[in-house]
Amino acid sequence: MPTPRAYEKPKNIRVPDATEWAPFLEAARAMHPTGRSPRTQVIREFLNWYMRRPGAKLPERPPAGPWSTSAE
Repeated sequence: MPTPRAYEKPKNIRVPDATEWAPFLEAARAMHPTGRSPRTQVIREFLNWYMRRPGAKLPERPPAGPWSTSAE
């Protein structure tokens, strides 16, 4: 059985909600339609790739969609 991850308190980052965070959720759901938190899955994949963890790959981006254009 895999060892459960030890989670700490949620981390805070500042991201404009309407222009980035909400569209990011839709883009993440396009790539990960199941699961509780697709944004978190993408962020973890990116972090592991960024730190050059063994076997980590840059997360695949979704095809262009409504999230691809700026709301500003």
